[in-house]
This record gives sequence, structure tokens and C-alpha cells, in this order.
Amino acid sequence: MSRFETAATLTHDSAKSALDAGLSRIAAGATEVDCAPLKQFDSSALAVLIAWQRAATARGAAFAVVNLPSGLASLAQVYGVDTLLTFRH
Repeated sequence: MSRFETAATLTHDSAKSALDAGLSRIAAGATEVDCAPLKQFDSSALAVLIAWQRAATARGAAFAVVNLPSGLASLAQVYGVDTLLTFRH
């Protein structure tokens, strides 16, 4: 299993670069993203996580989001997208 980490910030301003970096890691075989470093985020973070999940699924691979901040998990639930992501602690 290969894991990569998010940056400390994942907002609208950094979403494109984060998306591209994660897609590269997933294409190289990453199966998890560790969100422990993530301290500042907005709804763009959810869009990036969902895109990573979809990219892994398209490759036929499982993908897990670990150590998701509780605030971002709550935001996912409010937006109704929590079921699109696979969370692990």
C-alpha cells in the first residue's frame, strides 16, 4: 500500500496543484491519502478528494482517505458527499 499526504492547506487557491500532484501519485499506484497535515481547508478539498477517489476507481484500485479532519468530515456529510469517499482512521 502506498500513501501520500496532503499539504497543511487545501483551499480553492491550492486545489489545482493538489489535484494534479495526487493524480500523479495515484497513477503511480498510491492507494491512500493521509490528511493528518490538513489544517486549513474549504469545500475545494472535498472536490479534490472525490476526484482522487474517482481516479483510483477508474484504475480499478481501492483508495482510502485516512485521518480526515473532523471539520472536513462534517462538511462532507452536510454536502451529502460523505458516501462518495472511503474513510479510515
